[in-house]
Amino acid sequence: MNSDRTGFPASPTAEDVTVPSFAVIPGSQVRSALDGREKEIVEVVEAAYRLHGAGRTVNPPSSFLRFPDRATSRMIALPASLGGESPVDGLKWISSFPANVRSGVPRASAVLILNDPVTGYPFACLESSIISATRTAASAVSAADRLSRDRTRPTRVGFFGSGLIARYVHTFLEGSGWSFDDVGVYDVSADSAAGFRLYVEQSGGAAPVTVHRSPEDLIRTSDLVVFATVAGEPHVDDPSWFGHNPVVLHVSLRDLAPSVILASTNIVDDVGHCLRAGTSPHLTEQLTGNRDFVHGTLDDVMAGRVTVPGDRPAVFSPFGLGVLDLAVGGFVYDRVARSGRLRVVDDFFHERRRYG
Repeated sequence: MNSDRTGFPASPTAEDVTVPSFAVIPGSQVRSALDGREKEIVEVVEAAYRLHGAGRTVNPPSSFLRFPDRATSRMIALPASLGGESPVDGLKWISSFPANVRSGVPRASAVLILNDPVTGYPFACLESSIISATRTAASAVSAADRLSRDRTRPTRVGFFGSGLIARYVHTFLEGSGWSFDDVGVYDVSADSAAGFRLYVEQSGGAAPVTVHRSPEDLIRTSDLVVFATVAGEPHVDDPSWFGHNPVVLHVSLRDLAPSVILASTNIVDDVGHCLRAGTSPHLTEQLTGNRDFVHGTLDDVMAGRVTVPGDRPAVFSPFGLGVLDLAVGGFVYDRVARSGRLRVVDDFFHERRRYG
């Protein structure tokens, strides 16, 4: 049977179709496959955006599981199908339990299932909190680059929120060649802000780290602003804070009031996905009754169909597409398979033939 990736048959005949083996890839292998490859991962994510823009993906709306007795917690299913030279289908299943952090446990946990597009059989289960954070950071760094090309490249970065995603975005910025004169941080938790400062200092970056006492101070002194919070509704509503026209990576999606959105150039990953579920762009659509404030997608910017002027704030609001998880997950699977250290679960599927 010919294949361009383990478990991915290429143009099979009826006689070629077999059930793929099933592998489990734990977090240690995921991290090893991704560590130090920030530039490469950004390219993987951008390629997925191009496939999505070309209509070579299937990315249905995410499904949210919420709990009446745990209002802040949720689980999200992101099914998707990615085309291209190495097609793959699959599902990310990710939970967000913010109360975990009080016990020193990470807020989010996730798994990613990869399915063979010929038989439909799952062929891998990967620990995916790392993959999810990686694709989010790579997407943000791609946007930081693309949205700043027609303005002075940012030299002062500010992180509003200092958890796992903030750390990953910082790592990807550094690993993609960005350097800064100052790294700022603001968090409602002083301990979290102090922990982020220590993390940045120990990462080897040369820039000094400033812990800001207020959101306004952070935003006004940063020309690249990263929102990475767990906010459920807008809490930044003064457009004058953005009067210096920064690039804003609105990763957490619900921080900015419609007044800020309307005063900015707005780029999203996918219009239909981003304008739902109470995101800041969704609230802006509900307020205005239209989507005219959305100027295009990141793929539009990459392809030159949309330009981002430097005379107003530029906001990137990514809802987070499941096809990005598949792209990064496929990258991890390939690297682990080539290393010869793939952990295959023998006889995971009890019957591999229709009639036994």
